[in-house]
Amino acid sequence: MQLYSRSAGSGLPVVLLHAFPLSSAMWLAQREGLAPFCRVITPDLRGFGGTLLGDDEPSVDAMADDVVRLLDQEGVDRAVVGGQSMGGYVTMALCRRHPGRVLGVILADTKAQADPEPVRANRERIAAAVLAGDTGVLLEGLPALVGATTRERRGMVLGRVRGLMQAAPPAAVAWAQRAIAARPDAFGTLRSLPVPALVVVGDEDEISPLPDARAIAEAVPEARLAVIEKAGHLSAIEQPEAFNRVVAEFVKSLAP
Repeated sequence: MQLYSRSAGSGLPVVLLHAFPLSSAMWLAQREGLAPFCRVITPDLRGFGGTLLGDDEPSVDAMADDVVRLLDQEGVDRAVVGGQSMGGYVTMALCRRHPGRVLGVILADTKAQADPEPVRANRERIAAAVLAGDTGVLLEGLPALVGATTRERRGMVLGRVRGLMQAAPPAAVAWAQRAIAARPDAFGTLRSLPVPALVVVGDEDEISPLPDARAIAEAVPEARLAVIEKAGHLSAIEQPEAFNRVVAEFVKSLAP
């Protein structure tokens, strides 16, 4: 599996993994804003953007292994690895499977606990629906992906997110939903994390709200929590300048 990837900048490598059901296109403002401070690497996770889906069973572990192979191809031994939402799940799987490859961790608008049964059942409902041709089922979740401020005042941001969602191939959507549903609890991984972590959350996040972020930050031995005001679940897209500011500060603190 070869991941299509967009990169910008030089210096300390920072890998950013996108949210479901988007692609690395969501990180445009991060590639532009963080390039002066670090080498930003933003892959398309399998099935999304320019990356093929492949034949593997749905698994966040497979997605994490894909990212490590990308690091190998890029000649990167250790990197700051982070992600938003689904990208956070993949980041935690990477920390569990490949702890030696991580210099620091960024977990944005994500959660460490496994899905309860009703949530898993809903993911399977969406997976089956999109495979049966009901692509509209995905857009039902659009309002919850962004915060109230974005819904009310940022029509262009909402339109951009809608476009990225509509570009997602149904097979990738179903595969990713099943991979996310099967992921294990990650609190054990977080409690043994040997590197610093930045935990980011939008104060209007309805999917992975502030208590989830606090639980992650409290589990990691060395963590800082940053709350992005007037942002929801996609804080990197909704408030890119504020998001970039806290990430840049974190990355600078890790630089040798």
